[in-house]
Amino acid sequence: MKELSESKKEIHPGLKLALEMGPLIVFFIANSRAEQLASAFPALAGLGGPLFVATAFFMAATALALIASWLLTRALPLMPVVSGVVIFIFGALTLYLNDELFIKLKPTIINSLFGLTLIGGLIFKKPLLKYVLGAAFELDEKGWYLLTIRWALFFFGMAILNEIIWRGSNAYYGEGKTADDFWVAFKVWGNFPITIIFMAFQFPLINRHAIEKSESQ
Repeated sequence: MKELSESKKEIHPGLKLALEMGPLIVFFIANSRAEQLASAFPALAGLGGPLFVATAFFMAATALALIASWLLTRALPLMPVVSGVVIFIFGALTLYLNDELFIKLKPTIINSLFGLTLIGGLIFKKPLLKYVLGAAFELDEKGWYLLTIRWALFFFGMAILNEIIWRGSNAYYGEGKTADDFWVAFKVWGNFPITIIFMAFQFPLINRHAIEKSESQ
């Protein structure tokens, strides 16, 4: 057991959170300080407005976070990898076509993809969430089924919410920096608290369906 624990590389939860939230913070700062960044680095001015500068920094920060995660753990979780691939694809389309639509659609695509994947797993009687959270929780089959359904609905809800936020801000403020700033602020400071609150509400279900380990285990 000692050899197994030594071979397994784990990182501090705070550092893990920093790697996950870091690119979003960079995205927010780059969007709000785009003019200063473009003045310091004239090449950035050719990208377009603040959201395009922020997108370039978001892609770079995401790549660095994935590299750091790999160097620290020698493993890459599936969800950050999928998110990273979508970020690179839609970020590249945003910059190449000079169209902010793609980066704003990215959260909708990612959340819908996760939701569909979880539902697809249930159709084939494979609660995929078990493979993601199985190391943290031991639940009976009904528990994994219910938790998977809830997470799938949450992802679909977040996809719909993203559409409401960015389309609503464009309609209210008009397409431009104010609408972009509102969407970016919600993406960074709104999504995370909503996710934490949702997770907190799942603990009663987890407790009801938890499988207690024996003393020997």
